Amino acid sequence: PGFGFVICSAKVLLEPWRNRRGQMAVRPRHMQLTSDDEGDNESYGCCFYILATLSLLVIGLTFPFSLFFCIKIVSEYERAVIFRLGRVDSGQAKGPGLIFIFPCLDTVKKIDLRTISFDIPPQEILTRDSVSATVDAVVYYRIQNPTISVTEVENVAMSTFLLAQTTLRNMLGTKTLAEILTDREAISHEMQTQLDEATDKWGVKVEIVEMKDVRLPKQLQRAMAAEAEASRDARAKVIAADGEQNAARALREAAAVLDQSPAALQLRYLQTLTTISAQNNHTIMFPLPLSLLRDLFGRGGGGGGT
Repeated sequence: PGFGFVICSAKVLLEPWRNRRGQMAVRPRHMQLTSDDEGDNESYGCCFYILATLSLLVIGLTFPFSLFFCIKIVSEYERAVIFRLGRVDSGQAKGPGLIFIFPCLDTVKKIDLRTISFDIPPQEILTRDSVSATVDAVVYYRIQNPTISVTEVENVAMSTFLLAQTTLRNMLGTKTLAEILTDREAISHEMQTQLDEATDKWGVKVEIVEMKDVRLPKQLQRAMAAEAEASRDARAKVIAADGEQNAARALREAAAVLDQSPAALQLRYLQTLTTISAQNNHTIMFPLPLSLLRDLFGRGGGGGGT
């Protein structure tokens, strides 16, 4: 069993290297290897055979205990990038499932493909209309090409984090305070597009960017509150004046109706007394017509003369 396992391991070991040689043979003219590169490749091939032979001997001699070091499990949300003698094996990530590696030759780096989120710390910005503000945001991204994310950038998470901070400051510096407060969705979408284009060469897909909070200085907040209060007071006065105008117009029309029918005024007076008597009032004032008082005083004066 150990000898058969070594033979299978040798096939697995040599197949990616043969594929790499075949890919090198069909490269375009502008990507052909120079004489120095060909010399390095030949030396790499000799070293590869020696180390591969030693690795297979070690695996065969320690079989089946070597299986614990040769077989790795890759989860459904992960991909494994295998470096064989410092080069990416077969040019693509492996997984999910079981993968076979050579402990003496291979180095495995697992990449998480799930969506990752991070908070952008509060950033002090100066808007286009020279107003200072503090803005923070949240970014959601995921790795879409594990191989490129490992080979093209040293720390993809930190690089994306720093780029998001710079993009937030640069973008908000071109906006006015009113645009930042009213067009958050458009600004977030524009920022997401810029980040996605910048991180595409790193194998990163920026999915969502959302601005969380915009904090203004205390003095500016008080000034804006005073401006809003003055605006509300002005609108309230205009509304009250419109109401007074409408009420005066309605009273004028009511006076014209009452002038045509004197009995209507007496009915209105009785209705007012009914409304007052329904409340707990101790004093009720009765208005008397001047014509009635004139008649009473006239009669009193005539009787005194006689």
